[in-house]
Amino acid sequence: MNTQATQATIDKTKLIKLLNEDLSLEYRSLLQYIHQLATIKGAKYQQTLHELSSHLSQELEHALVLSRQIDFLGGEPTTDVAPVHRNSDAESALEDDLALETTQLKRYRMRVDQANELGLPDVAEALGPVLHQTQDHLRELQQALGR
Repeated sequence: MNTQATQATIDKTKLIKLLNEDLSLEYRSLLQYIHQLATIKGAKYQQTLHELSSHLSQELEHALVLSRQIDFLGGEPTTDVAPVHRNSDAESALEDDLALETTQLKRYRMRVDQANELGLPDVAEALGPVLHQTQDHLRELQQALGR
């Protein structure tokens, strides 16, 4: 990646805006998982529901990490929630989760790169565990969907 081109298109204000968009997606994840834990039924989904329960607590931690980084950078953490997809059909719900985790993974990879390019290694390091857990979520959802 060309660092000069990236620095010309991203600054701290833009990074804060993008982190707030990420935070909004984390709020969506939280609500989606809560809804699914309450509505998905069936013995074949018990292991998946257990994993989603684990994801839920990790998504809350992700939201806290993002909020703290936004504050650290001088921004105000958003309270806006990205539109939540509500599906009581288990397969459709898991597909929505997979799509969301895929989006988040791409975004977190960019955010780590952007933080490093802006000379903010502490922010990049704080986002590292979020990125790795998101990778794990993606893999678990792929397995749950038989992929």
